[in-house]
Amino acid sequence: MLMSSRDEPAKLQYGPNDFRVLRAGRFVHCAVSGEPILLEDLRYWSAELQEPYASAEHATRRLTGEA
Repeated sequence: MLMSSRDEPAKLQYGPNDFRVLRAGRFVHCAVSGEPILLEDLRYWSAELQEPYASAEHATRRLTGEA
């Protein structure tokens, strides 16, 4: 069975205002919860840590050391 890139997570490079797709995919996994985040829904990440977050709450928990 062939898998398309949509079935696998994307690899991104996170910048301060946007991200760059390094490997095509449809989603990434939240660094705190592990839940998949569709790229079109991705709003929170850390350029310093190079991690995506599913919500502002997840980002806050990670960046304050609560995660």
